[in-house]
Amino acid sequence: MRNLVLTLAALTAVSGTAAAQLDLPRPSPLGKVSQVVGMTEIAVEYSSPAVNGRKIWGGLLPYDELWRTGANNATKVTFGKDVTIDGKPVPAGSYALFTIPSKAAWTVILNKNFNQGGTREYKQDLDVLRFTVKPVVAPLRERLTFLFESFNENAATLALEWEKVRVPIAIKVGTDAQAAANIKAMQDNAWRPYTNAARYLLEQKKDYDGGLALVEKSLSIKEDWLNLWTKAQLLAAKSKYKEAYPLAEKAKTLGEKADFFFFADDVKKALTDWKSKI
Repeated sequence: MRNLVLTLAALTAVSGTAAAQLDLPRPSPLGKVSQVVGMTEIAVEYSSPAVNGRKIWGGLLPYDELWRTGANNATKVTFGKDVTIDGKPVPAGSYALFTIPSKAAWTVILNKNFNQGGTREYKQDLDVLRFTVKPVVAPLRERLTFLFESFNENAATLALEWEKVRVPIAIKVGTDAQAAANIKAMQDNAWRPYTNAARYLLEQKKDYDGGLALVEKSLSIKEDWLNLWTKAQLLAAKSKYKEAYPLAEKAKTLGEKADFFFFADDVKKALTDWKSKI
């Protein structure tokens, strides 16, 4: 009897585990689509309901009522960088995408609370943007789908398609400004690798002349307190204190105006020490 009870208990446990792990197709499966537009990634996560022979517009989905634009949770759209929609700036981040379908024009809404189940949790005061889009007739599409119907380096059209309706959403990205900023940042920081290399030779006490050649290249690009201080240290390492001292003074003046003058104490001490050696 005891063995029978144990066997039945084991079978019950196995049956319960199997039931808990049962995986079946979802009526509205998850969908994801993303596209890099210029240097900005745009991604959409949604659940995709089927037409399934039903009247969708003005039926399953009444006109002029808020819709989560999918099934299950509200559809989420994410912008990797700032974008512009309907002539208005939208900061980088994730948003819930709501819509209000109507026959003539749809209202499209981006809401800050992207992690919400649907319209019951929706709060209009969290809207980032509202704008209208004219729907167009499209070939029959059984399941709700988001796709990028066109894009180039500066803009994309994200389209919502379901049943025989397409709703295009025009999105502009700041590729030109982003590229210009990256180029400027590269130019502004081009001096750093030479300085880093010079400091390595300085700290390893391997090749002071090589370090001086590198720091001169750095200074020819941009004069900064760090490369001035590095040159001063290299000269001092060669006992050229008379040349090193004014460079350290200039490094101190620039460093005191900088955000991170992390060698301030070292520069101050060196000025005291080197002055006595001139």
